[in-house]
Amino acid sequence: MKPWFSIGVAVIAAGVGFWAWQSTQQNQAPDTTSTTGAPPPPAITPEAASDPETLLQQVPALSYVDLEGDTRSLDEWRDKVLVLNFWATWCPPCREETPLFVALQDEYKDRGVQFVGIAIDDPEAVRNFIDTYGVEYPILIGDMAAVDVSRQLGNRFSGLPFTVIAAPGGKVVIRHFGGMKREQVVPILDRLTQAAKAQ
Repeated sequence: MKPWFSIGVAVIAAGVGFWAWQSTQQNQAPDTTSTTGAPPPPAITPEAASDPETLLQQVPALSYVDLEGDTRSLDEWRDKVLVLNFWATWCPPCREETPLFVALQDEYKDRGVQFVGIAIDDPEAVRNFIDTYGVEYPILIGDMAAVDVSRQLGNRFSGLPFTVIAAPGGKVVIRHFGGMKREQVVPILDRLTQAAKAQ
């Protein structure tokens, strides 16, 4: 069995678990990943991922391989407003939000905003996807360790897509599970870019 297939099955199962849990709550009440010298933070449980005291407050200084085989560190964009998106080609909400991210990267590229995708997927499928959708922002290849990082950032059930928006310096401002809409993203980018400009 291909490792990418196993990863996909695991993430799908986690996503199904999330939606099942969410439905219950609604009824009840209104190796491609490497490090930059330090090991990644330990994996945390779903319960801990919902506890603000255990979540990572900064985007970790980890490195991933891009589609050219080069290792890229998340620290490369530490001085930017960073939109870090965990996604996969087989994920319908990921496909839906990609054109928005492509457009916003172009719109905000001169305002200190950098979108970066971490694909939990097969590199060849990712390459075909970015060609189809015209993705020009950096796409890095993750594995289950990257899913663990998303959990540490607040992705409670390890589902996709999951997006973190961080201010310059890496402080996490927004954690969002599921597809994002323009009206959700633009006010945050405007606020963070204006704050950075005022400093």
